[in-house]
Amino acid sequence: MELGAKVVALSDSNGYIYDKDGIDLALAKQIKEVERKRIKEYAQRKPSAMYTEGCRGIWTIPCDIALPCATQNELDGTAADALIKNGVLAVAEGANMPSTPDAVEKFQAAGVLFGPAKAANAGGVATSALEMTQNSERLSWSFEEVDAKLKTIMKNIFANSYHAAEEFGHKDNLVSGANIAGFLKVADAMKWQGIAY
Repeated sequence: MELGAKVVALSDSNGYIYDKDGIDLALAKQIKEVERKRIKEYAQRKPSAMYTEGCRGIWTIPCDIALPCATQNELDGTAADALIKNGVLAVAEGANMPSTPDAVEKFQAAGVLFGPAKAANAGGVATSALEMTQNSERLSWSFEEVDAKLKTIMKNIFANSYHAAEEFGHKDNLVSGANIAGFLKVADAMKWQGIAY
């Protein structure tokens, strides 16, 4: 939304809302973060929105970008087919493996830009590392400082994944690139600790 996207759907563990006019972020945050209620409350307060019980149907809503950010294996091959049919351009995972292997294969075969969890979901771990750094150094960074550091980290993760995929013959395959880049990072750390191979 900060970059101009119109978010039209979001879910919680009970179901999902679809708001053709675009999600009112302030209202969604009020319901979820302040009142601690279920997302169905949104549709009761916003006439342009509809609520559907159950979460799997969210992937049938036409969109340019899909962000599965909840549970493991929430987006399966059937959901991938629906997203592809409806013209999705990019899918980025914001949880630990929310897409099943067959869904990932379908996205890749269809030429959908795919950000795998290993890379795209690294922001949470990176934020924890930034918090630990602040604590150990007795620092207190502003939101803007943390956000800038996180953006740099995520850009580097993308660049490392992209270049690893290209270098090892998997151009544009960020799944392979993230796996290779992650392996190389661990291998380098082992070498630095004195483990020979």
